Amino acid sequence: MKVACVGGGPAGLYLSILLKRQDPTHDVTVYERDPEGSTYGWGVTYWRGLLDRLQEHDPDSARAVEEHSVRWRDGVAHVGDLATRHRGDEGFGIGRHRLLALLAARARELGVRLEYEHPVTAADLPAADLVVAADGAGSALRGHHAGHFGTEITGGRNRYVWLGTTKVFDAFTFAFAETDHGWIWAYGYGYGPEGSTCVVECAPGTWTGLGLDRADEAEGLVLLEKLFADVLDGHPLTARSSGRAGAAWPVFRTVTNRTWSRGNLVLLGDAAHTTHYSVGAGTTLALEDAMALATALREPDLPLPDALAHYERERRTALLPAQSAARLSAQWYENLPRYIRLPPEQMFALLGQRHSPLLPYLPPRLYYRIDRAAGRLETLRRVKRRLGPVIARTVQARRLATGDGPGRLGRTDAVPARRG
Repeated sequence: MKVACVGGGPAGLYLSILLKRQDPTHDVTVYERDPEGSTYGWGVTYWRGLLDRLQEHDPDSARAVEEHSVRWRDGVAHVGDLATRHRGDEGFGIGRHRLLALLAARARELGVRLEYEHPVTAADLPAADLVVAADGAGSALRGHHAGHFGTEITGGRNRYVWLGTTKVFDAFTFAFAETDHGWIWAYGYGYGPEGSTCVVECAPGTWTGLGLDRADEAEGLVLLEKLFADVLDGHPLTARSSGRAGAAWPVFRTVTNRTWSRGNLVLLGDAAHTTHYSVGAGTTLALEDAMALATALREPDLPLPDALAHYERERRTALLPAQSAARLSAQWYENLPRYIRLPPEQMFALLGQRHSPLLPYLPPRLYYRIDRAAGRLETLRRVKRRLGPVIARTVQARRLATGDGPGRLGRTDAVPARRG
């Protein structure tokens, strides 16, 4: 099979690796519009489960990724002058630049052609048996056929900015700072000895009230460094140049598609779906897409349309829990004033439970007491798991019947969740 992967991110590179491992006679080329080594972002997060799946599919690249990753188990929350630390699951961080370099090296080793500074548009698709659109949330290939794919893009409420810092966090760190215009918060995680990723988020009223919509890049960074001075320990924040005031503070865009393929063109990773960054699952889901697509293509007697349909069905089902968790996580942050005045220990516990469908419909202190009790009683834990989805569906049905919009409960205008 001749395969063209458009987009040299983790999904496209890893798919090329898996296809060449399955059949070295496959002719696989990855086309990337940017120069090699020029990537956005600082670090990505993942969990042990992904590392185990990488090991199953390609032990060599899995070993390289693990060797160049940092680990943490603790989560720390700073709320004003107060702080609390919790022990959690083992998490991993790796620099995005390092991850791409490792995957590119492995792909070349297996005989994949990598064409950098080679943009591909719908008008000049490479001649191939399969064309993979792995060109991100703003996919040009998908956009050219948006009507066919049934693409829907929904904007979130809060503003956010993706930054880096030379401060190396030893735990997944949350910091909430109160201002005269409302709360602003950051979550940071290390990705190597050189630094950490630091994502800052706030409600739109806080963003404009602080003047971040008008500040240039340097002015905005100085303000944020002051607001989060306690956790940064004097280290600076760095940003990707946006070119104009306010441009680096988008709202998160959730991308969905009615179908993921058109003839021999198939969507992969963020081109097919996005999940809110606060659950830290984007890279994991993209790599798992690549695993599923490669597996679907492994059957030699399965026609290509059937293989693509199988890939889509499998991934749609697998994505449901992550998409639900991401939606609830985004809503938790949009309703931050509902939780921020709790004692730090309780607030952090509910931060870790923000993917629960039951949490938005119970008073936070009551939910905390139930959650604590459920941790000790297996029967109550089962009731809690069953009751949450039932309440969520019932309330959502009532909202739809009355025309009340989603996510309004507890809202005022004033990161990885605990797993399991």
